[in-house]
Amino acid sequence: MHFKFITIIARQEWASIFRSKIPLALFSVLLVVSLLATFTGWQYVSKFNHQQKNAHQQVHDQWMSQPNRHPHRVAHYGYMVFREKSPLSFFDFGLDSYVGNSVFLEAHRQNTVNMSEAGFSNGMLRFGELSMAMVLQLLVPLFIIFIGFQTISGLKQNGVLKILLCQKASYLDILIGKTAGLTAVVWALFLPLLLVSLIAGNLLITGEIQGETLLRTLLLTFLYALYFLIITILVVAVSAMSKSSKNALMVLVLIWMLFFIVIPKSAQSLGGSLHEAPGKIAFEQAIEQDVSEQGDSHDPDDPHFASLKANTLKKYGVDSISHLPVNYGALVMQEGENISSNIFNEHFDRLISIYKSQNAVSSVLSFIDPYLAIRNISMNLSGTDFDSFTAFQKQTEKYRFEKTKKLNEIHLTQIKYQNDSKQKVSAKNWQEQPDFAFQPLTINQNLTAGGLSLTALLAWVLAGFGALTYVSSKRAYQL
Repeated sequence: MHFKFITIIARQEWASIFRSKIPLALFSVLLVVSLLATFTGWQYVSKFNHQQKNAHQQVHDQWMSQPNRHPHRVAHYGYMVFREKSPLSFFDFGLDSYVGNSVFLEAHRQNTVNMSEAGFSNGMLRFGELSMAMVLQLLVPLFIIFIGFQTISGLKQNGVLKILLCQKASYLDILIGKTAGLTAVVWALFLPLLLVSLIAGNLLITGEIQGETLLRTLLLTFLYALYFLIITILVVAVSAMSKSSKNALMVLVLIWMLFFIVIPKSAQSLGGSLHEAPGKIAFEQAIEQDVSEQGDSHDPDDPHFASLKANTLKKYGVDSISHLPVNYGALVMQEGENISSNIFNEHFDRLISIYKSQNAVSSVLSFIDPYLAIRNISMNLSGTDFDSFTAFQKQTEKYRFEKTKKLNEIHLTQIKYQNDSKQKVSAKNWQEQPDFAFQPLTINQNLTAGGLSLTALLAWVLAGFGALTYVSSKRAYQL
């Protein structure tokens, strides 16, 4: 390769693109759409999080204002937890509109997260929502296609390619130079826009830029730069292999439809067919069946709880539960809680494993579709992916269990077995319990979850340059 020729060709490509009004007109349209997507995303997330915080404060105030009462009544009074959107969710909505936003926590029952936006929307949601990520993932590739489809094919048609090859420039030099020039244009137009939008949107939502959020922003910018490079290489390679600009444009549009419509929809259907998940009713019935088989606290003849009673009497050296120094009813409740919680977690982990297997199909197919790769890793780093949602579900269940366990301990030690239901304890017992605080996944956890997609993205870059080398070696494509 001759870097001098590559640099000259890249500069010429840069200058020729900016001499034309069409690329600037297309960019102006995308700029307006991008700014609109950023503004509406920021406005929506800010309003949504504000509503969630207000709802949480109202629930918390109601919980704290409870009078002195029986701890088991408090456990059944329940507590509502609300899920706020991540600071970068305005950029990439991901799965946020399709998963729940609140969950009711109560004793003896594990509720799923409900109240998703999709559940209250009309059918338009299925066509997707306008976000900055959608513009970069779907529309920028179209922009690259329309400004680059005649990059090499146009040189063939006007005879310039032969002249360049006669000036000691190799075909590979021309391909890499054109790729570098086109990539420089795309990076110069869209990467600053991406970086400024991410920083400005996060500042408007949170009022500050934390170190981890800044790192996520830089990673997203870098990965989208790779994605644009992949699309650019693809455009240049197809243009080089086409006999005319018309053929190049037609092939590239077909590839765009394949990458951004056909394969993503097929991946979703294929994942669901290969790894079928049980429905909500079947899921809940399976849990109830396992709970009844392991131990039913409402059945006086249940073997498991009969054994619990015998062991408890033996432990304290008494012959009647009325003589126990602790409340036996609270022991039974907590044991039932242990059983139902363990069984729920087992079934839930199994269900999550099925969903992850479905998502893995999309990750594997990202090796043949770069759009799937950038879509997955973009959701990971934006905190709007499946793993972030399941982390919220698991943390709320853990909080529910610990909250119920603490109330059962109060019941165990402060409520006498005789006349159990007529007794009360001080409200300070539950007022001092810590509030729920969601711990989002770390960057390392997000990158690990999106490891396959990240690998696919890097593999596409290497394969792209390999393709350019291959095309340059085939003399039939040159003229």
